[in-house]
Amino acid sequence: MAAASALAVAGPGLQSAQAAAPCAGRLAKSLSFATGQLRVYQNGQHVCAVTFARNPGARRPMSVSLQVRGGRPETDSGNFTRQAGPVTVPARGRCVKATGSVSGTSRSTGWILC
Repeated sequence: MAAASALAVAGPGLQSAQAAAPCAGRLAKSLSFATGQLRVYQNGQHVCAVTFARNPGARRPMSVSLQVRGGRPETDSGNFTRQAGPVTVPARGRCVKATGSVSGTSRSTGWILC
């Protein structure tokens, strides 16, 4: 019941985008921003990130980036209708930073899962 209530508050665009989670594992962090939402999942030795558009439909610039501390970021960017990603990195026991952007508005986690 709580999950259904949370989805109802998120709005119709995020509801349908989250219905079929593109990453395996448990949700480790979720950050909402004006044009979308960044979600980070942790599954054993891997971390996965996806950016969802708040209002899917029209193509617009979107991106998601996931970086292990000391490594290069894995990024998916382009003009998408619903989501950017998923991107996955091996990160067991290492800090990661995720950044998501939709239509020029972005949000970052800072270093997490350390």
